[in-house]
Amino acid sequence: MNSVRIGVDVGGTFTDLVLADGCRDELFTGKLLTTPDDPSRAIMEGVQRILREAEVNPADVSGVVHGTTLVANTVIEQTGAKVGLITTAGFRDAIEMGREIRYDLYDLFLEPSPTLVPRARRIGVRGRIDTDGNELQALDEDEVRGAAIALRDQHQVEAIAICFMHAYRNSTHEQRAQAVVLEECPDLPVTMSSAVAPEIREFERASTAVANAYVLPLMRGYLRSLAAQLETAGISAPLHIMLSGGGIATVSQASEFPIRLIESGPAAGAMAASYFSGLIGEPDLISFDMGGTTAKICLIERGAPRRAHEFEAGRVRRFRKGSGIPLKITVVDMIEIGAGGGSLASVDTMGLLKVGPRSAGSVPGPICYGRGGKAPAVTDADLKLGLLNPEYFLGGEMTLAADTLDAAFDASLAQTLEMDIQAVAAGIHDVVNENMAAATRRYLAEKGRDPRRYSMVAFGGAGPLHAYGLARKLKLNRVVVPLGAGVTSALGFLVAPPAVDDVRSYVARLGSLDLERVNALYVEMEASALKDLSAAGADPASVKFTRTADMRHVGQGFEIAVPVPGGTLVAAAEETLRAGFFDAYANLFERRVEDVPVETMSWRLQAEAPAPELKLASKKDVDTVARAHAQRELTLPGLATMTADVYDRYALAPGSTFSGPAIVEERESTAVAGPDCTLCVDAHLNLIIDIEY
Repeated sequence: MNSVRIGVDVGGTFTDLVLADGCRDELFTGKLLTTPDDPSRAIMEGVQRILREAEVNPADVSGVVHGTTLVANTVIEQTGAKVGLITTAGFRDAIEMGREIRYDLYDLFLEPSPTLVPRARRIGVRGRIDTDGNELQALDEDEVRGAAIALRDQHQVEAIAICFMHAYRNSTHEQRAQAVVLEECPDLPVTMSSAVAPEIREFERASTAVANAYVLPLMRGYLRSLAAQLETAGISAPLHIMLSGGGIATVSQASEFPIRLIESGPAAGAMAASYFSGLIGEPDLISFDMGGTTAKICLIERGAPRRAHEFEAGRVRRFRKGSGIPLKITVVDMIEIGAGGGSLASVDTMGLLKVGPRSAGSVPGPICYGRGGKAPAVTDADLKLGLLNPEYFLGGEMTLAADTLDAAFDASLAQTLEMDIQAVAAGIHDVVNENMAAATRRYLAEKGRDPRRYSMVAFGGAGPLHAYGLARKLKLNRVVVPLGAGVTSALGFLVAPPAVDDVRSYVARLGSLDLERVNALYVEMEASALKDLSAAGADPASVKFTRTADMRHVGQGFEIAVPVPGGTLVAAAEETLRAGFFDAYANLFERRVEDVPVETMSWRLQAEAPAPELKLASKKDVDTVARAHAQRELTLPGLATMTADVYDRYALAPGSTFSGPAIVEERESTAVAGPDCTLCVDAHLNLIIDIEY
């Protein structure tokens, strides 16, 4: 039986690969620059190279799992398809009116959040469903037909979204409208809001449907092309795609709802962190994933990441809620900031040093890449501080041009700031660490968590390099750096379980719930989930269901998730839901308001099959004495320049223990520890860095 699987993560700067050979219990890793004009070029080059290095025949590959930033980049850069929207008459402007809330109350020059479909391409048609799902007015199919023809002939749209009032309660009008559109325009992809986001709230549902239609032509072509290229290369195994919620889907499922892939790359990192949480026996961790373009921070509790059921894409202002496109999709709950190895340093109008969120990406990249970069980036600063070995970047495949940095630092930063070059480099390193620390503090504070309670698992190409400085700012005592940390997100694809999420909205107060209706909703969702997971290769008998309900006090604007009992719900379930709501409410807000009525909004189901087994082999009968192979001068912000021992990560065996200051180098990343650290290697070859204060 074939047991070779490949994970591929396409980031803004690098494309990461991991090959797991189950027969030999071995992992092989690869990292190469992303090709932004055609991401599949770097993927295929990396896949073919890693197969050669592992000495694996393409026919022996049993599966490929992929995650990409292509959906997110398309929305952010607004390079998607030309979309038309067919909606209920009188409601075509709802998607532009949004929530009618200014995301910055005092900005007189406020830039509105993006709208992916302009007014001219939004057409209303007659037909109305009420809040209970009853038909008030029949759908005017002639108007639907006319709208489809106008969008095709007059506006030359490339995709159509359909969103009717209360379609989450009764989707018959949307289904009929889709059929009519496809009769007239069989070559145009059509997205129904009731299929992509069957939830209450008109604006968010319409926004999700439009965004899905916006990226659908591009992603459908990309995924099909990639699957065909893999098959041409001799890999006949199925291609699977990571969803934003951490589950795995088939190409056909991902091609139908590509908007669910918008956070697929970051989600893989969180799933990898969950895997290491179980491996090292620490259920509560801060996942820190810093790559070339962004840093992602996620909270792992009880061995799993939190999940959210809404997401904002393409924000006009990165940290301003309400300035982006709201999407009703399941995502791993994390914070993502513009802090990576390629983040550019500059001096603002007040004469202060700023780092990010602009990034050099892979083209041209930081100055030291020698690919035409002109502005100093974080990687340039790290090289200047002695944290990186210019001869061993990407294991020596890429040599960093250290001799080109002084002039660029002096001209663009040092003269303006009236500081020496070394101090500027230390400032860049410290500022980017403080940016990430501030974001982490805010992220954890919103959840009522104290960062000092947690250890950190650090990965990504730049994560281990900055983990020590970040941990000190957060007062963390332990940092865990996995072997192959630079490609750990790609490993996340191989340890993530096949999983799907589904939701149905049914608004009702506790005390008057129609439990037969709720049971019918769960039967429908479970059947759909089993069908999807079976298509992804899961055993239906092994699928585990988790139910939750979105609930709130009557009159409140937002909901909280409450566990729902499994099986057929009976009358006693209402009291169980009520008690669960008060407990969840008290956990969040430290108060119980039991004299205000409670209502349910939406009913959710997560279906999950067992995660694939992955064994990380450890070295046996080897020398456990850690021996440095070199020494290097390094500068850490807040500390004097010092001499650090340099270790080869691949020469460190389980049980090896040594002290900082230390630099530990491997092919895809470098870990740095200060003089207040003790380092050891555990049985799974994780590097454990303990910090003393």
